Amino acid sequence: MSQLSIPSPSIEAFHLGPLTIHIYALCILAGIVVAYISGGRRYQARGGKQEQFEELCALAVIAGIIGGRLYHVITDHQLYFGPGRTWYHCFFIWQGGLGIWGAISLGGLAIWLYCRRKGIRFASVADSLAPGILAAQAIGRLGNWFNQELFGRPTSLPWGLEIDLSHRPAGYLQYATFHPTFLYGLVWSLVGAVFLLWVDRRWTLDHGRLFTLYVAIYTFGRFWVERLRIDPAHHVGQWRLNDVTALVVFTGAVVILIVLQRRYGKGDEHSSCPAHKTR
Repeated sequence: MSQLSIPSPSIEAFHLGPLTIHIYALCILAGIVVAYISGGRRYQARGGKQEQFEELCALAVIAGIIGGRLYHVITDHQLYFGPGRTWYHCFFIWQGGLGIWGAISLGGLAIWLYCRRKGIRFASVADSLAPGILAAQAIGRLGNWFNQELFGRPTSLPWGLEIDLSHRPAGYLQYATFHPTFLYGLVWSLVGAVFLLWVDRRWTLDHGRLFTLYVAIYTFGRFWVERLRIDPAHHVGQWRLNDVTALVVFTGAVVILIVLQRRYGKGDEHSSCPAHKTR
């Protein structure tokens, strides 16, 4: 073990009477609150109604959690199905396991359907939520820290993360410190959220451009962080599935951003996409 290192928390849950409170779940809830507060303020600044924002957020959270869990269970089905596995543990969301790809996809679909029904500009909602979503993802990474999961390769760097023997995967039992990928993802997401706020204040990126930039920022960082991880995962050739997904989504986001930028121009501080469609 290196002289300097980051300790892992000694607990991942605590008890309140008969209830077991998982810190991972608290991190997810804290992230949702941050995204809700940030997104609500930004949406109202675009002329949106708070009541509608509350409704679409409720739908998005439910759909996002379902989508995130479905993606995790589908891509890591071996953890829940097969010999020696307990299938109904796939419903134990508080034990960790949410795929951001599924969460954003199903949550986004729920918001799009709501916007279509209510005559709201989906792009305006997405742009309002973008910085808060990235900040929420940063907070969610703390849950990985408490669960001692999704860490990277062994390292002797001063910021190596101490992992208990019981949480080390087979083949790595002799190592004590690993790359703190939770921290890399957290820092990248926080810096990205601040950058989005600065860009939007400077140029007022609307018509879905800010959300698309969020997707590009997140997937670019996720690609490199994913390359460090050693937890079991499905592969496409020599690459982890999440690496391939991040690369494909990043490429798509860049292409869409270029198209949107050419269509709507640079924008300025005096123009923004209104929340409601003109009828």
